[in-house]
Amino acid sequence: MRFLGFILLLASLAFVPGTHVSAPDTDQNVMSTLWYQKSGEMRALYYQAYNLAELHIREYLAGPKTERPAAVIFDIDETLLDNSPSEGLNILEGKTYSAERWQAWSDKASARALPGAVEFCRFLARNDISVFYVSNRQNTEVVSTLLNLQNRNFPFADRNHIFLKEETSSKEFRRSNIAKNFDILMLVGDNLADFDMIFEDRSQNFGFNTVDSLRNAFGKKFILLPNPMYGDWTKPLWGAKKNLTPGELADFRRSLLETQ
Repeated sequence: MRFLGFILLLASLAFVPGTHVSAPDTDQNVMSTLWYQKSGEMRALYYQAYNLAELHIREYLAGPKTERPAAVIFDIDETLLDNSPSEGLNILEGKTYSAERWQAWSDKASARALPGAVEFCRFLARNDISVFYVSNRQNTEVVSTLLNLQNRNFPFADRNHIFLKEETSSKEFRRSNIAKNFDILMLVGDNLADFDMIFEDRSQNFGFNTVDSLRNAFGKKFILLPNPMYGDWTKPLWGAKKNLTPGELADFRRSLLETQ
């Protein structure tokens, strides 16, 4: 009877806000990670993005050229390489992201290429368009990252074409350095800040107004890929609420949902 009473107590607590008994905060990422790993829609969106990107590059190739060489800038994670197994492992082990856990995953150099990514990059290389990899991975990961890209047959996977995080997570300085010598035809990423520093400020209306003002660039200059698992989009949601318990975080997330 004592055991039955304990079970009934746990069941009742499950319906009380802020008392999620044993579910780690990583559980909230289960459905987004499953969608990324198991949905045909995810694959279709990657193919769609890279097909559209190729279409616009073909338009460029058919037109007049400048004397400057051309290039396309890519993010790496969830743009070219699939790191969702790392997210899955965190969920199953009840762990949140940490630099040490990410480094252990990165060192494996085993991330799969995402649908359409290798084909598009190799299409660029065949047409004398350089590929640059601009990522917020740490410089300590350069060897394993290049190895991973090389193992998946990405072109230009060398130290001259990769720019990892140094002092700041903003990519603006790195993009500007590339633009000194190349015409940047396109930028490809899963996060708005992969395109322009103007997207780094989402303090007003979640950055919607900035996106709306640049709507004509998407699908042309900016090629955006899906990533529901993590990203800068979460920052304006949490604000200063970083020290909440998993139960408090779950309640706070629910409070943000729109119902009409």
